[in-house]
Formats: sequence, structure tokens, C-alpha cells
Amino acid sequence: MTNDTTPPDGAMNETVQPDTAETGAQAAEQGPDRIAELEAEKADLKERLLRTLAEMENLRRRTEREVQDARTYAVTNFARDMLTVADNIRRALENTPADAAEGTAKPLVEGIELTERDLLKTLERHGVKRVEPQGQKFDPNMHQAMFEVPNEDLPAGTVTQVIQTGYAIGERVLRPALVGVSKGGPKAAAPASGADEASGTA
Repeated sequence: MTNDTTPPDGAMNETVQPDTAETGAQAAEQGPDRIAELEAEKADLKERLLRTLAEMENLRRRTEREVQDARTYAVTNFARDMLTVADNIRRALENTPADAAEGTAKPLVEGIELTERDLLKTLERHGVKRVEPQGQKFDPNMHQAMFEVPNEDLPAGTVTQVIQTGYAIGERVLRPALVGVSKGGPKAAAPASGADEASGTA
């Protein structure tokens, strides 16, 4: 007697084949959500990329500035020490008797002057320049006032005397110029006009 346990053809088809209608509905529902998720992820990645590029550009510019500053101000300490040499050469020339430049000491005086010129040119080649404030308006960023000089012929705050030459390196002050400043001179134009208007209306 033979036992036939094979299920009917209809039953086999019913158990093996998936429900394609239900799977298609799930895919249709997940499709828009998945697209929105991917779009949001793409936007986030784009924003991160732009932010990273901006940070890299800022870093590049900052590095360029630091390298340029390092080149410009690398000799600051050395230049500051050399100012003493420049001061001593200038004192030697200022204290040379007037007749020495015409007598036997003339070659010596000319040699000192040449040394000073070469030293100043060398400093200038490395970005160090003399500050020449004589006759200019007093600038507290570049000058240091040591005393005031009464002078009615000059506007108040004019540098009338330079006691010690100043120097600058790049855009920074290496050593401020020590100066004397005028006082008691004519007032600035703006305050004077305001005073005249006030006296006229009184």
C-alpha cells in the first residue's frame, strides 16, 4: 500500500510564492521616505564640505600671514640691538669738530659717514626704517614726548626737536622717537571755528 504525502498543486503554490501585492505596497510606502532621508543626508554632507572648505581657506590665509610676519619680523631682536651701533655712529658724527671735516681727519669723518649710510641701508633692506618726525604732528603711536616747548609760531603738538631717532620695522614700532613737542601755538581749525561761532552768537 503506497502513502502519497505530496500536497496538491494548489496548496504548493499557495505556500511557496510570496504575497507580491503586499511587498509592492511596502516598497511604495518606503520609497518617498527613503528619498527624503537621502536628500537630507546629501544636504548635510554638502554643508559639511562647504564648511570644511571655508575652514581650509581661512587656515591657508592665516598661515600665509604668519609666514609673512615671520619673514618681516624675524630680525626684530637683532635689529633692536643694532640700533645702539647706529646711535653711537650718529653721536660720533655729531660730536666731531667742524674743522675736522676739512683737516687731516677728513678721511676718518668720511669713513664714519659711509659706515652709517651702509648700516642704515642694510637695516632698510631688512625692513627697518628711520622715523623722521621733525616738524610733523606728534603721533603717540610712533613718538614719545619728553618735554613741551612754548612756541607761538607752530601749531600745538608739533615735533620741534628730536632727542633720539626712532625706528620702525614693517608696520610696527621698533623704537619710538624721543621728541620735544610745541605748545601754546595756534589752535586747530575745527575748535577755532566752533569758538568763533559761539562768540558770535553770544
